[in-house]
Amino acid sequence: MNQEEMIGFWKTVVDTMMDGLIVVDSDGMIVAVNRASEEITGYTREELIGSPCTILNCDQCTIRQAEGAFMCDLFETKQIDKRRCALTRKDGTVLPVVKNAAVLSGNDGKVSGGVETITDLSGIVARDLKIARLSSMLKRKDSFHGIIGKSRPMQDVFDLIADAAQSFAPIIIYGESGTGKELVAAAIHRLGTRKHGPFVKVNCAALTESLLQSELFGHVKGAYTGADRNRKGRFELADGGNIFLDEIGDIPLSMQVKILRVLQEKEFERVGDSKPIKVDVRIISATHRDLSEMIARNEFREDLFYRLNVIPIRLPPLRERREDLPLLIEHFIEKNRFKTGKDIRGISEEAMSLLMSYSWPGNIRELLNAIEYGFVVCRQAYIDEGHLPETIRKWRSPRLVSRDNQRDRIVEVMRRAGGKKIEAARLLGISRQALWKKMVKLGIKQEFTFNGHEADL
Repeated sequence: MNQEEMIGFWKTVVDTMMDGLIVVDSDGMIVAVNRASEEITGYTREELIGSPCTILNCDQCTIRQAEGAFMCDLFETKQIDKRRCALTRKDGTVLPVVKNAAVLSGNDGKVSGGVETITDLSGIVARDLKIARLSSMLKRKDSFHGIIGKSRPMQDVFDLIADAAQSFAPIIIYGESGTGKELVAAAIHRLGTRKHGPFVKVNCAALTESLLQSELFGHVKGAYTGADRNRKGRFELADGGNIFLDEIGDIPLSMQVKILRVLQEKEFERVGDSKPIKVDVRIISATHRDLSEMIARNEFREDLFYRLNVIPIRLPPLRERREDLPLLIEHFIEKNRFKTGKDIRGISEEAMSLLMSYSWPGNIRELLNAIEYGFVVCRQAYIDEGHLPETIRKWRSPRLVSRDNQRDRIVEVMRRAGGKKIEAARLLGISRQALWKKMVKLGIKQEFTFNGHEADL
C-alpha cells in the first residue's frame, strides 16, 4: 500500500467513526474534521475548517492568550481524558458530550496542534432523565409500592398490606374490577419474607378447566394429545415464593378440591401422573365476586373459602375514595407524558369537576384509559371535557348538574372538610377561587359552622 492509498484508507476510517474528530493547530484553528463532527455540531466541514475551536463554545474549556500565544488546558496538560462537557450546536441548542483530547507533537517535541474526539451523550442524558422521572413517580410520598392514594381508606389498606406481608398465612384480596388487586399482591410479595423467591401470577378466569389444571399443576409427557414433554405447573414454579391466583371465584368446583389439597397437604400431582410433588408456597388470591353468596348457591366450597380467607384485604372502589382522584389523575398524566412525549401539563377545572362527579364503574383502570384517550385526542396543554371519552361526557346529566345537586354536593364536601375551604376545594378537585365562585353562584352562605367551628371561608 503506497502513501496515497494509506491516506485514503485512514480518511475512510476517520469518516466512518461515530464519534466526532476535530484537529486544531497550535493557534486553536480547526484544520480538519470528520463527517460525524458535522452531524454532531450541525456545522458543515467548510464552516468548521478555518474557524477557531471556540466556535463550539465548550463550557469546560479554559482558553486564553499568553504572551501572544494561544493557550488552553490541552496544551498545558498534554491530554484530556473523558471530560464531560456541553457544546453549542449551530442551531443554538446545547449538546452534552464526552471529550477526549491529546496534543500533536513533531519529532522535535514541539507542539503543532491537538486532536479531540467528541461523543454525543444526548441519547444517554434523555434516557437518564426518563429514568429519573420514572423513579420520582415510583417514590412519590403519596405512593405505597406503586399504589397511589392518601385517603383514609387507602392508608388503612397500606397498613394491612404491610402487616399481612409478614405473615405466612394465605391472603385474599377483594375488590371490584380495576381497583388494583394485582398491585396489592405484588406489594405483599416485595414486602414479605418470601421476596427473594418467585412471584407467579395466574388469571384463573382466562383459562378453561382443562387448561387451568395443566397450567397450575403441570403435566407429564403423553398425558393428553399434544403433551410431548413434561411441563412444570405454576405451583411448582412458585416453590419457595408466592403464587397469585387472580379471580379465584371463577375456578370450577372440581379444581377447587385440588387447590384445597395444596393448602392442606402442600402437595399435588401433575396431570397424567400419580406421583405427589411437595411444594412450599404461599397463596395470595383475589376476586371481585361475593364468595359468601357463591357458597350459598353451592358454587364455591366453604372449606376452601375458610382456608383462603385467613387475611382478607378489601380494596375500596374509586367512588369511595374520590379525594385520591386528583393524585391519580396527576400520576397518569405524568406517566403518559413520559410514555408519549406529548407536552400535556394537566387537566382543566371543568374536566376535573366532571371526573370528580363520575361514578367510575371501571375504577382505576377506567381512569387510566380515560387519561390515555385524552392524550390521544388533546392537542393543547390541558385536557378539557371534550378530550374525555364519550361515556364520561354523557355522565353530565341534568340531574347531576342541577343547581340543588351542585349545592348539596358542595355543602356535603364542606362538612367533610370541617368547613375548611382549601381542603374542600382539594376534595372537589378545583381551585379555592373556583369553589368560592360556585358558592356565590349557588347562594351558599359565606359564614356558617360545622361541628361548632366557623367555616374557614
